[in-house]
Amino acid sequence: MDSWANSGSRDLHLDLRQAITPGSRGARELLLAALRDAVRSGRLAAGTMLPPSRSLATDLGLARNTVAEAYAELVAEGWLASRQGAGTWVVNTGGAQLPGRPRGVRVVPTHNLTPGSPDVAEFPRTEWVAAMRRALANAPTEALRMGDPRGQPELRNALAEYLARARGVCASPDSIVICAGVRHAVELLGRVFGGERPIAVEAYGLFIFRDALAAMGIPTAPIGLDEHGAMVADLDGMDVPAVLVTPAHHSPHGMPLHPSRRTAVVEWAQRTDGYVIDDDYDGEFRYDRLPVGALQALSPERVAYLGSASKSLSPVLRLGWMVLPTDLVEAVIDAEGGSQYYVDGISQLTMADFITSGGYDKHIRRMRMRYRRRRDLLVRALSAFDIGISGLDAGLNLLLTLPDGAEHEVLQRAGEAGVAFQGLSLMRHPLAGPEVPRPDGVIIGFGTPAEHAFAAAVDALLDVLKGSALAR
Repeated sequence: MDSWANSGSRDLHLDLRQAITPGSRGARELLLAALRDAVRSGRLAAGTMLPPSRSLATDLGLARNTVAEAYAELVAEGWLASRQGAGTWVVNTGGAQLPGRPRGVRVVPTHNLTPGSPDVAEFPRTEWVAAMRRALANAPTEALRMGDPRGQPELRNALAEYLARARGVCASPDSIVICAGVRHAVELLGRVFGGERPIAVEAYGLFIFRDALAAMGIPTAPIGLDEHGAMVADLDGMDVPAVLVTPAHHSPHGMPLHPSRRTAVVEWAQRTDGYVIDDDYDGEFRYDRLPVGALQALSPERVAYLGSASKSLSPVLRLGWMVLPTDLVEAVIDAEGGSQYYVDGISQLTMADFITSGGYDKHIRRMRMRYRRRRDLLVRALSAFDIGISGLDAGLNLLLTLPDGAEHEVLQRAGEAGVAFQGLSLMRHPLAGPEVPRPDGVIIGFGTPAEHAFAAAVDALLDVLKGSALAR
């Protein structure tokens, strides 16, 4: 199949990475990845008009609905903009300057319900500055050098105590390596495990991890999913060095991994000399159930625990951590380049003080109460619609399951209305088989808006659902 699309006088090259055949179950996901890559790399500049969905579908040998759904998904994510009669064009170049945008294009959505983000307006600025002052006043001179490649000892000491107390992690400061967020951690572990063998992942999961590994030439292989979480028994027939899971709270469906499967995945790692990567992506925010402890505690020498401050404080801090099996520590340091190039030492010292002074716990408790109120308000508002709601017990997102065929329309209407959230199909692994249910749905990030903007964002979401004829 050709990877060139010709629309009138314009040629469009898309790297689809593997052949797509009409009706391929992975066609939309591959097209989404190719379009994002073209925009992110700058090959499609801001203001570039895209071919009509019918033309692009014809040129690439795809169903028109596949292209239309991909366009709608990228409009909702903020990569593209679309207006009736005006076509579809690029608005987001991955943070680069956006020259020559068509008049009226929104770069930032009016109502941001994108999942995976906290309310950064509530970042504890005063407390953070105070922690920084204390940290700098008390820091020895050597703390201002590159120092230990695992990260500042003050932060690793603070994290060892905090993670043991709050998440049940078996950690020593020597087993902790500081990194620039969980994606960075996945990249480092990918380099350690990388090779011809794929890394196993959940059939539904955060696409940025799959994209990060794919960019490094590391394939991923999906394992199934049901109401009990990841179907870890699928690992028995796979030749993989590691599996990435979200055991405390599945992303995006919301269920915890069943206790029998927690035991089974650890036994698989012990039996095969493999590793489990435990992504504790929103471990601090639990509402209606007792906290589910980290899987890592079951087998510290077979499970790598990943966490960050991205959802508890802000993603721009680029502060993450790994609690590693002993035999992975040096390998990860080597993969990182042998030094702390990625996270500045001042932020590490500040975070250490923020934890040990009690400021971090105080902030978490305050935000947990605020997010719970938002979740309750949103759930009450959604009760008037013919949708399913899951992921209620924890985290900053809700999964809304929609009637078959409704996801595309909802995303398209949301893009036109300036409401940003995410389609469930984006989270599905391109190689997930027909045995994995494929419901239509959208993921709503109720933690993202500022407090003053939350009610208006919910109203805008309700209008989108009403316009999609989903009211009861």
